[in-house]
Amino acid sequence: MGKKPKGKTPPTQNGKTPNMTFSVNTNTGALTALQYLNNTQAQLTVTQSAINSGLKVASARDDGSIFAIAQNQRGAVAGYSAVTDSLSRASSAVDVALSAGQSISDLLIQLKTKALSAADQALDTASRQALNQDFVALRDQISTIVTNAQFNGFNLVDGSTTQITALASADGTRRITTAAQNMKLSGSIVTVATTASISTQSKASTLVATLQTSLTNVNAALAKLSAGVKKFSIQATFSQKLADTLTAGIGQLVDANMAQASASLQSLQVKQQLGVQALSIANQAPQTILSLFR
Repeated sequence: MGKKPKGKTPPTQNGKTPNMTFSVNTNTGALTALQYLNNTQAQLTVTQSAINSGLKVASARDDGSIFAIAQNQRGAVAGYSAVTDSLSRASSAVDVALSAGQSISDLLIQLKTKALSAADQALDTASRQALNQDFVALRDQISTIVTNAQFNGFNLVDGSTTQITALASADGTRRITTAAQNMKLSGSIVTVATTASISTQSKASTLVATLQTSLTNVNAALAKLSAGVKKFSIQATFSQKLADTLTAGIGQLVDANMAQASASLQSLQVKQQLGVQALSIANQAPQTILSLFR
C-alpha cells in the first residue's frame, strides 16, 4: 500500500475534489448554524413552557386534537362538580328533615306518657291540669319544629313540597328524587289535632291510641327519609369517583413528564450553547477572505 500524497485534498466519493467557495454575500455555514440554533431555541421554548405550566399541552396551539379532547373531559368534570353540589344540598335538606322528625318522634313519646298519666281515673283535677299544660307546650313544640325545619328554601316536613330532586348526571338528564314527609299536626302522619289536650280523663284516654299511631307513622317516615338520603350519598360518592377518573385521564393526556422535561432542558441548553458557538465561528469565516488580498 502506497502512502497518501501529502498536501493534496482527498477526493470525494464521486472522485471529484470538493470546490470551496468564498463569498462575502452569502455565508452558507452561518445560515446552516442559524437554522439549527433556531430549531434548538424552539424546542427549548416548548420544554420551558412545559416545565413552567406543568403541561405538555397547555393550549390548542400545542396540540389541537388533544386539547379538544381534554377540554371536553374538563367540561364533564365541571358537570360532576355541579352534580356533587346538588346532591350535597339535597342531602342537607333531608338531614334537616331527619333531625326534625327525630325530635317530633321524641316529643310524641313524651306526649303519650303525659296522656297515659292523665288517663288514670285516680288522678285529681289539679294534677291532670298540670299534665295538660305540659302536654300543650309539647304539642305546640311540634309545630315550631316543623316550621323551622328548612334548608336552602326547602322544608320537607311542613307539606310545602312533595319531594326534593338532585342532579345525578353531568348532562343534567338524570335526577334522583326523595319524597317529602308532612309531619304537621292534624296531617296524615301526625294525626294529633292542633287543639288536642288531655284536660279530661276521656280525652287523655282517646289520645293515647292517636299518639301511638302518630309515633308509628313518624318512625316510618323517618325510615323513608333515611333511604332517600342514602341514595343521595351513594350517588355523590359515585359522581366523585367518576370525576377523579376523568381528572386522571386528562392528566395523562396533557400533563408534562417533569423528569423527562428536566433532562430535555439540560440537553437543549447544551445544544443552544454549542449552536451559538458554531454560529460565531461561521460568522468569522468571511474574514479569511481578507487574507487573499494581502
